[in-house]
Amino acid sequence: MSGNRKKKTKVSPIYTVALVWLVLSLLFPPYGMSRIILFSFVSVGAFFGVRAFVNKKYGEEYEPEPEPEKKPEPEVSYGKDVDAIIKEGKTAQRELGRLYASIGNLEVKKKIRDIMEVSDKIIQDAIDDASDVPQIKKFLDYYLPTTIKLLNTYDRMGSQGIEGENISGTMSSIEDMLDTAITAYKKLLDGLFANQAMDIETDIEVMNTMLKREGLAGGGPAFGV
Repeated sequence: MSGNRKKKTKVSPIYTVALVWLVLSLLFPPYGMSRIILFSFVSVGAFFGVRAFVNKKYGEEYEPEPEPEKKPEPEVSYGKDVDAIIKEGKTAQRELGRLYASIGNLEVKKKIRDIMEVSDKIIQDAIDDASDVPQIKKFLDYYLPTTIKLLNTYDRMGSQGIEGENISGTMSSIEDMLDTAITAYKKLLDGLFANQAMDIETDIEVMNTMLKREGLAGGGPAFGV
């Protein structure tokens, strides 16, 4: 239920305004703007004075104010495959965020933050270049879930409060794995831009050829001559 509430109007203060105007009109006929303004000031003062007295004595009454109906925001679709990747990516990011908040080791926190940043960019690439979807799907189907699984193990072991040989050794191995994963994920992200890089190089080559042909890239004839 909304915290917004609407006050009920008190009847007594309204009657007071009417009574004030009646009395003043009988004593001082409201001729001229100055008297009307004076009556208005006296009425406003009487209204707030009586309302404050009534509220203090009986307390303010409230009634719920209905919440305005919110229109659902339209969902943007990028196609079935890309939408599925975005959905999986959001689920993974939420779990990584939970692990970041749960794990106390500051170094591991930093590694989780790095994984979140690079994985978010990998997921975003599915929107920018749909041809990368198969590679990104493999990343979301195995690599990122496995990383999250190991982080969950790290979190459970760290919460035991016991420094045994098995626990300490496993946690140390997971920390090392995180470094390897971050390097690999950055390499994957760089590889996803290979197609875009080739397209850009092609565009640059075509543009340079056209500029030279039109005499705009060197000392040739003026454009259009």
